[in-house]
Amino acid sequence: MEIQERINAFSSLSAFLIDYTFPAEADEYFGFDLAVKQASYFNPWFGFDNVMYSLHSIGDSIKRSAIEKWVLNYPDLADAKNCKRVGVVMAGNLPLVGFHDFFYVLMSGHKLIAKLSSDDKYLLPAVAAKLIEFEPQFADFIVFAEQKLESYEAVIATGSNNSARYFEYYFGKHPHIIRKNRNAIAVISGNEDAGQLESLSYDILRYYGMGCRNVSRLFVPENYDFNNLLAILAKNERLIDNSKFRNNYDYYKSIYLINQQPFFDNGSLILRQESLISSPISVIYYDYYKTIDEVAEFIKTNDDKIQCVIACNEMLAEAIPFGKAQQPGLTNYADGVDVMKFLLSL
Repeated sequence: MEIQERINAFSSLSAFLIDYTFPAEADEYFGFDLAVKQASYFNPWFGFDNVMYSLHSIGDSIKRSAIEKWVLNYPDLADAKNCKRVGVVMAGNLPLVGFHDFFYVLMSGHKLIAKLSSDDKYLLPAVAAKLIEFEPQFADFIVFAEQKLESYEAVIATGSNNSARYFEYYFGKHPHIIRKNRNAIAVISGNEDAGQLESLSYDILRYYGMGCRNVSRLFVPENYDFNNLLAILAKNERLIDNSKFRNNYDYYKSIYLINQQPFFDNGSLILRQESLISSPISVIYYDYYKTIDEVAEFIKTNDDKIQCVIACNEMLAEAIPFGKAQQPGLTNYADGVDVMKFLLSL
């Protein structure tokens, strides 16, 4: 399959996903509607709004203009003929969290053997079916493994720190990328307006805070007044409508109260001072800083635990703007590992 055929197919998929996320009724959506409803019904963490947000973000990331710009980074891509069988073990913490690995493998000309998480087993097959409608040649390049991965020549696996040890043992003899737990951090200057804080709230609470790009740790200046931030975060009180999130909130609030540990509480989210990066669901850690150099040093020291940094560009030049954490582009590779470079080296 030629590179232009791949670009055309994913561009058509982009248009479909973006159109789908706007209110409409059409026969072409029937099968896709079923997958969305199944995903939301069988995994309470997903929720219809989160599924639709994911679909739209993915559609936006693979617009024709974005793909064509991204392809320029890989001048050897058009001539790549060495087709390998690439196994991809996908996480299930977010709706379609493994989509970009799906995209990279197919755009590189390799065959995909995908092992889906039981928490997200409906959406990607529906997306793949739609892609095959746009380009039937992809039918020979996509396999969904029912049990374990077999007949693979390289592997991309995403999971927890515990599962990563298993992945290393099981897949270590093959070319591989293995991803572990990571989280995002955000840096607050204290001068943010309500709009910026509201954007930050999406970085914290989108997908109930379960993604590796969700902010789990805040850096705030000394003597920071949390009132405005807590009030804006409280606008997401619908989080409590999710029984799983509510159970987490009630549990950690009880623990902190029993142990007489100080925390901020807005009725749906807890903010607690801690030096750790990864926080439990319904809890956000924070710590104070005196100078931005302290934060920069922390980021450098903990680079292997941080997925991305959210802040004003004036504070940290490489930071992602507030509200953009859950909208990764094609070059925002997870863990900073260039997946396409890996795939083209096979």
